[in-house]
Amino acid sequence: MIIIATYRRYYPITGISCIHKDKLKAMDITILDIRHYNDVPNFSDNIILNIPYAYLKRFYLEIPRDKIHIIARDRVELNLGVRFLKRKGIHVNSYELAACKCKNK
Repeated sequence: MIIIATYRRYYPITGISCIHKDKLKAMDITILDIRHYNDVPNFSDNIILNIPYAYLKRFYLEIPRDKIHIIARDRVELNLGVRFLKRKGIHVNSYELAACKCKNK
């Protein structure tokens, strides 16, 4: 059990790229923010769907089945969120970490 829990939390997800959400404006993609409500800036953006990771099990049916871009707080939250969404049949195309200094930003 400990090995499985450690794998789910810390083993990196492969096959998805780190892209800043500003570069996604031209693409037809849904942006899903899985950070907690308190971590999200106050400005409301209608194109961003905010469902914290703790609520994904309850509200994953509200997520469209097209390409998804995930915004997460850290790597652990990203790994858990992407693995959950893939189990539910949702294709995750790219991601962005809130405190990440990606090369593509």
